Amino acid sequence: MSLKFKRPVAVLLATVTAIPLATSVSAQSQGTASSDITVTAEIPDLATLPAGPEIKGIISARKGDRIQVSTADGQRTPIALSDTTQVKNAGLFSSRDKTGTAALLNGLPVTVKTRQWNGGLVASQVTFKKNDAKLASMIHNGTDQRFGEQAAATEALRGRVGDIDNYLIKGTTNVNFDTGKTALSEQAKSSLCQAATQAEATNNALLLVVGYTDATGSQEYNQQLSEKRASTVINYLQQACHWKPYRMLTPTGMAMADPVADNSTPEGKAQNRRVAVNIMVSKAVEGM
Repeated sequence: MSLKFKRPVAVLLATVTAIPLATSVSAQSQGTASSDITVTAEIPDLATLPAGPEIKGIISARKGDRIQVSTADGQRTPIALSDTTQVKNAGLFSSRDKTGTAALLNGLPVTVKTRQWNGGLVASQVTFKKNDAKLASMIHNGTDQRFGEQAAATEALRGRVGDIDNYLIKGTTNVNFDTGKTALSEQAKSSLCQAATQAEATNNALLLVVGYTDATGSQEYNQQLSEKRASTVINYLQQACHWKPYRMLTPTGMAMADPVADNSTPEGKAQNRRVAVNIMVSKAVEGM
C-alpha cells in the first residue's frame, strides 16, 4: 500500500512543533484570527473579573505569558497568564506547583479556569497531572535518557528516509465524519484508541494522520475542514488514547484529494469524509 501526497514530503515527515498562537487575546476565545496574542494593558486583580469558561485540552503553543490550548474538538483557545495565575498539580494530594507558569510547556494536558478580560481570556487557575508534566518536560528538554534514546531513534529513522515510499504502512484506520463537522463519534473514538494500541505493539512505529473531505464546498473551505479534522484526531489520540507526541508525524489536511469512493453518491461522500490514521515504520528500521 502506498500514499500519494500533493504536499512536499518534508512537511509530512516533520515532527510536531509548537503551533503559532493564532488568535489575539482581544478576539473571541474560539476565534481563528491570524495575529499573535497581544496584551495591551496590565491585567487587573483576577477576582474583580467576570468568570470565563473552563477549558480542557493540550497546550499547543506557548509564547511568553500566553498559551494556546487545543481541545479534543479541534478548537484552539488563546489564554493569557498573569502573576496571580495559580498553577496546581492535580491528584490525590493536589498542591501548588513550585515552578509556577514555567511548568506550562507545549504538549501538557491541562484544565484551565478562566476570567474574561480585554475581550479575551486570562487564566485564574491551571491544573495538570504530575506525570503529564514530567513527560512534557522530557519532550521540551530532551535530557531524560529514555526520551533521548527514543528521540535519537526517531531522528535516525527520518535521516534514512528521503521519500514517503520508504515507509511501510503496517495498518490504516479510517474514522468518518458528518458533513461539515469535526466532532468524533463514539465509534470513531473507540477505533482511534484501538489504532493507538496496535501502533504501541509495533516496534519503532510512528503515526501519520491525514484529514480528508468529500467534494461538497470550495477548495479553501475543504482544506481548512480537513486540517481541523486531522487536528481533532491528533488531540484525541494524545489526550484520550495516550499516544506520545514525539511519535507523531505532523498531521496534514488533503481536502477532497485522494477520494476512496465516488463523490457523486451520498454513500461515496460519507466514505470520503474521513481521517486516515496510518501506522508507519521505516523500511530501513524494519530491516535492521
